[in-house]
Amino acid sequence: MRCFRPRSSKAGDEVDRTAVVVEKRQAGQNQHVSRDVRGGWEAEAQQGPKTQLSRIMRPNDANIVGNVHGGIILKMIEEAGCIIGTRHCNTQNGDRCLAALVRVEKTEFLSPVFIGEVAHVTAEITYTSKHSLEVQVKVKAENILTGNEKLANKAALWYVPCSLQNVDKIMEVPPIKYASEEQEEEGRKRYEAQKMDRLETKARIEEVVPPPPNQEQHTVGFSQSSLIHLVGPSDCTLHNYVHGGVTMKLMDEVAGIVAARHCNTNIVTASVDAINFHRKIKKGCVVTVTGRLTFVSNKSMEIEVLVDASSLVDAEKGKYRAVSAFFTFISLDKDNKPLPVPPLKINGEEEQRRFDEGKARYLQNKAKRLADKERQQ
Repeated sequence: MRCFRPRSSKAGDEVDRTAVVVEKRQAGQNQHVSRDVRGGWEAEAQQGPKTQLSRIMRPNDANIVGNVHGGIILKMIEEAGCIIGTRHCNTQNGDRCLAALVRVEKTEFLSPVFIGEVAHVTAEITYTSKHSLEVQVKVKAENILTGNEKLANKAALWYVPCSLQNVDKIMEVPPIKYASEEQEEEGRKRYEAQKMDRLETKARIEEVVPPPPNQEQHTVGFSQSSLIHLVGPSDCTLHNYVHGGVTMKLMDEVAGIVAARHCNTNIVTASVDAINFHRKIKKGCVVTVTGRLTFVSNKSMEIEVLVDASSLVDAEKGKYRAVSAFFTFISLDKDNKPLPVPPLKINGEEEQRRFDEGKARYLQNKAKRLADKERQQ
């Protein structure tokens, strides 16, 4: 019996060769990190602990035109945050614990990442309260054939340390040393703001109503989409609860389907407003991820994504809201240039209310971006 090796594509060979280079580079980085850890976390904690992950982007990470899915980047961001948060919280005596994601602040997708590029995810602890910590993450995309790098993403995440012996027991977080009192005060303000917003978002939870059939194109009901997923062991942490990054990846996929149905073009994630994790999702649960358009501007779409969970074996507990967020997508042509977005047709008072709220968020974010740009200049 003769066996034939299938002929690989030139692009595939190129990716495989670059993968070897990255793996060697990562091995060197891992040795360097290990030496830093053995040298003592106490010294590094005084400057704000840091960690870095690197991974080459492959075809299964991207859409059909080569843009890496936003959900892939979000998952890597969460993994880096979980690693540094868990490592930091286990530098003290007491129960071993795992950092659990409770909130992601607004995430900006500054530049697209493509197949064959290497994503370098750097995470740093920037604030600690008694029972939570803030991790700020930056993602750089590197073309390892040319050496060119670009800042692709920025995000801020909040974690709480949960005991491995009792998941409902929240451990205390070791403090970090700040460069100045002003830096600590700024962190405290961010902590109080996210805490207040989480409480307000939890109070606004509403039921998702399925749209009637045969909806007109460019209406909310026409593009509304849902994904049903059974939570398995590979989705979960040591506590048997779903990784935050897994949930965010599912949310991005659903939001992308909604945006594509509305535009019928190539679409990419532009930003994500605060993602709030209201309740944990346990292994064996069925999650329903639903996305619906709430606001459309000339060149962007805001999509509300809601995650509901229910036990597959204990139906009496009923369905509950686990996560909620707003994703912003843009439409692109074949040259990755922004395209106009079709207007959204509004039906009813409830859709109009959500549209007005979305417009207010859009204008607020636009003003913030302009203010940030002026400060940088």
